[in-house]
Amino acid sequence: QVQLVESGGDLVQAGGSLRLACVASGRTFSVYAMGWFRQAPGEDREFVAAMNWNGVGTIYADSVKGRFTISRDKAKNTMYLQMNNLKPEDTAVYYCAARVSKPMYGRSYYSEREYDYWGQGTQVTVSS
Repeated sequence: QVQLVESGGDLVQAGGSLRLACVASGRTFSVYAMGWFRQAPGEDREFVAAMNWNGVGTIYADSVKGRFTISRDKAKNTMYLQMNNLKPEDTAVYYCAARVSKPMYGRSYYSEREYDYWGQGTQVTVSS
């Protein structure tokens, strides 16, 4: 089992910044990759960003490129999402996800079906 807990969500004005964190516990040695997804009211869950846990690469959704930065502190089993220049369209519940054991390649990082464990989410609300 891998447990994931997100934190850092808040209410912020447009143009502001937030830093989300996802702390993994349990069988963290098995984590291969971690990612962020978000779900707005009435919308499907969508990919935001992801990274290989060895730090060999990162990927971003087009909608957040240049504004969001994903990073990790492997020793602390923690992944971060620095969100700058937030827009009302960023309002959503943000979820942390982990892939365990099996490697991921290319487009697999974008699919929520490829992840094995999920946090309960943290609410980000951006006011105009």
